[in-house]
Amino acid sequence: MQPADKTTTSSPAEEEPLPSFSVQMSEQLGGVRGLVESSIPITLFIVVNFLGDHFEWWSLRTSLIIAVGAALSMAAYRLSRREPTRHAFNGVFGIAIGAYIAWKSGDAKDIYLPGMFLSAGYVLGMLGSVAFGRPLVGWLWSVMLDKGATRWYDNIRLRRTFTWLTVVWAAVYAAKLGVQVLLYLDTAENADDWLGVARLALGWPPYALLAALTVWQARRILRSDPAEPEYRAAEPKPA
Repeated sequence: MQPADKTTTSSPAEEEPLPSFSVQMSEQLGGVRGLVESSIPITLFIVVNFLGDHFEWWSLRTSLIIAVGAALSMAAYRLSRREPTRHAFNGVFGIAIGAYIAWKSGDAKDIYLPGMFLSAGYVLGMLGSVAFGRPLVGWLWSVMLDKGATRWYDNIRLRRTFTWLTVVWAAVYAAKLGVQVLLYLDTAENADDWLGVARLALGWPPYALLAALTVWQARRILRSDPAEPEYRAAEPKPA
C-alpha cells in the first residue's frame, strides 16, 4: 500500500507558514528604502519652496521642477537596476499631478490637492466596503501579505476584525483630510508651509501605525485559530 500524500491533508497554514511580523511589515511599507524614496519628492518640495519663497531665491516653478526631477531620477535609477519601482513611481505620479496643478494656479498649496482627493477617496471606499460586507483592509491584506488567499473572508473572526480595522483606517484618513482642508482654506501667509508640515506628519507615521496594527491583529487571530476556516453557507465567496 502506498503511503498517503501528505500534501493533500495538510492545511495551507502548515504548508506555507506566515512570514515573521517584521517581514510582513517590510513588505507592507516597502522597507526603509521604500519609505524614504516615496517621501523624498514632497519633502524636497517643502524645503526648497520654503527657501525660495521666504528668501526670494527662486520661483515656485523652480521648486516644482526640482521636486519632479528628483522623483523621476529615483524611478530611472531603479529601472536601470531592474529593481521594483512601485514606491518610486508612486512618488512620480503624486508629485507630477500636484506640480502641474500648482504650476497652473501659481499657488504652492495646490500641490497637495491630489493627496487630499486621494484621502477622500480612501474614506469613501473604506466605508462603502464595510457597508457592502467586503472590508477593504481585508482585501489589501490578502493581496499584499497573504498571496491573494481568501481565508480572511472565510474566517468569521478574521473578517470581523478587518471590518472594524477598515473603520479605524477610514477614521484616521478622515481626520488627516480634515486637518489638511482647514490649512488649505487658511489664508494666512505661511499656510502653505504648515500644510506641507502636516502633509509629512500625517503621511507615513499614521500609515505605519495602522499597518502594524493590521498585521498584528491578523497574525494574532490566525495563530490562535489554526482550525479550518468558518464559512457562510448562504453567501458566495468573492471571486
